[in-house]
Amino acid sequence: MTTNPFDPRPYQREAIAALRKGWAAGPTRLAVVLPTGAGKTVVFSNLISEYLPEMRGQRALVLAHREELIEQAAAKIRAVRPDLRVGIVKAERDEHADADVIVASVQTLAVEKRRQAIRDVGLIIVDECHHAAARTYMEVLEHFGAWRGVPTAGFTATLTRTDGGLAEVWETVAYTLDILDMISDSYLCDVRGKRITVDTLDLDKVKTRGGDLVDGQLGRALEDSGALDAIAKAYVDHAPDRPGVVFTPTVATAQAAAESLRRAGITAAPVWGDMGRDERRATLARYEAGDVQVLTNCMVLTEGFDAPRTSCVVVARPTKSPGLYVQMVGRGLRPAPGKTDALVLDVMGSSTRHKLASMVDLTAREVDVVEEGRSLREAVEEAAVVAERRQLAASVAAEEVNLFGSSGVRWLRTPTGVWFIRVGTDQVLFLARVPDTRLYRMRRWTTVGGIAAPREDVARPLAEALAWLEEQAQRLAPTALVARQAGWRSRQPSPKQLGLCRRLGLTVPRGSTAGDVADLIDTDRVASVLGSLILPAA
Repeated sequence: MTTNPFDPRPYQREAIAALRKGWAAGPTRLAVVLPTGAGKTVVFSNLISEYLPEMRGQRALVLAHREELIEQAAAKIRAVRPDLRVGIVKAERDEHADADVIVASVQTLAVEKRRQAIRDVGLIIVDECHHAAARTYMEVLEHFGAWRGVPTAGFTATLTRTDGGLAEVWETVAYTLDILDMISDSYLCDVRGKRITVDTLDLDKVKTRGGDLVDGQLGRALEDSGALDAIAKAYVDHAPDRPGVVFTPTVATAQAAAESLRRAGITAAPVWGDMGRDERRATLARYEAGDVQVLTNCMVLTEGFDAPRTSCVVVARPTKSPGLYVQMVGRGLRPAPGKTDALVLDVMGSSTRHKLASMVDLTAREVDVVEEGRSLREAVEEAAVVAERRQLAASVAAEEVNLFGSSGVRWLRTPTGVWFIRVGTDQVLFLARVPDTRLYRMRRWTTVGGIAAPREDVARPLAEALAWLEEQAQRLAPTALVARQAGWRSRQPSPKQLGLCRRLGLTVPRGSTAGDVADLIDTDRVASVLGSLILPAA
């Protein structure tokens, strides 16, 4: 029995259910955010298949802005539902008259005459919906009823737009899936990063426009700094056998990058938006066949490019946009036979003005930095462990303050964090937390000739350990010695105490009482003699 490759995966079913639940609750313009490679066309194709029977003769309209996206969407819908009539509306094609599903170019429907000819739309799908705040999208969506109750779903890998405006289109995000979830479930490859540092690339001289670095200035900076030759060398050094894609800010930079790679012995070819359709298709076909190892491009492969064999992505287009960074890197994360991970080569220059996107922006999980040699998954797992330890330490600290602060026993603490009670001239009771737990190790030590000898070694919860040691302290020592509120503690320090402090090199703060000085002396003695012996490795 074979499985239909277009049957929804579990998370894809969840996305469909979330949209339908959202529409039933009231909002009509809902977004779905799925990482590149999650199969958004499979999701909306199955959504259309499920929803059409409820539309009482109305049709579904799919909007896209590029030829590749239009053709992919139409092909996928036909594969999911071969019985449906799928028509394409773009340029000279006008296949809407008898279509159950219309896949249309936004640019074509921006012409009023073309959109007026299409009627009976009961469901709207917007592919790459982070573009939907543009005026052309808004006009088309308004015409077909997105603001008048027609269920509308937008799909994207990143719901960010440098010039804003998306909140005016999408009322809420109905479903989102983190890239780490896709990696953990083996739907995407894990990813590692390597920085290509070009000292002569001064990004501070590149201005910002529309929220990101200006393409033309960035391209010239890359070319003038020698960054393209550095990229070629890094590719030979770190990805000699990997098929890859290089993202650049301009067509000229893409062409120059391909030339640098070819001089380094890497077969490379550029592609760009205004390239002839047949020539671009031929170049992409050569890449798919393995005749070209690296494609360089001026942002034309950020959307609608599906080549799972890609295992290296070169970000030679430093960006302040996390969304754009995700789009670029996502092109290398699809799994393929023999592919274990993806490598990102990040071109870095000197910059103090610009906060540039990086691998930490691929996920919403807490991670400050992804160190070289670490994969994204490893970095996030390590960050989660650190965060858990911090949370535990904070809760333990609060518990310690509460319990020790309310104790009537004179507890002291060494600089290394070990709590103790001095119960005599040669005996000390210790309490130290076992790392990464809420348990405390208890020990009773007797000093003989300056050597610490253990008497007890038990680990218990704090309240239990505290009670046990305080009981021992009250049994072994006079109340005046171990009680926090003993009368002698509020007196003036004795000459003997002050002389001992001078010999030990201890500074006595002004206004200290006899109790304060006694605590100072005991803490110094215990820390210097026994501190390193309290919790040897288990």
